[in-house]
Amino acid sequence: MWHRITVPAKEVTIVPTEEPDYMEIKIQRLHKDAVLPKYESKGAAGMDLSIIEDVILKPGETFLCPTGLSLHIPTNYEGQIRSRSGLALNGIVVANSPGTIDSDYRGEVRVILRNVTNEYVALGAGTRVAQLIIAPVMPVTWEETDGLSETDRGSKGFGSTGA
Repeated sequence: MWHRITVPAKEVTIVPTEEPDYMEIKIQRLHKDAVLPKYESKGAAGMDLSIIEDVILKPGETFLCPTGLSLHIPTNYEGQIRSRSGLALNGIVVANSPGTIDSDYRGEVRVILRNVTNEYVALGAGTRVAQLIIAPVMPVTWEETDGLSETDRGSKGFGSTGA
């Protein structure tokens, strides 16, 4: 059973700013038909990634699709490869979404696509198949202890806060 919850509105002040700052990342085309990732709208979080060869995905098939690109992602950042909503809605998803490109990886960026439909799906070279997001990563060190602080939730796991 679903219940409607009304949340009081908060006053939000939006401050107009100049163009956002951009991080410059080195990119290498490994193939003549490689398409540089790009934002498709002004407010997009992810840049679209395109494939460089025609692919036919059988029903249930998973395929490693080449982009023809290599990146130099700065230390303490990662590249996240995510499904594009339009393709996912039609049954083509990034199998390990989000996939991770580590900062020390210099090989070709490839996208693991999976066809979750019962139909064959053809994707042509140049098709935008995934999104790339560059995100910060906080390195951690572990501090081993004999116990952890208590919380109301404690060790209650999956589904413990409701469906």
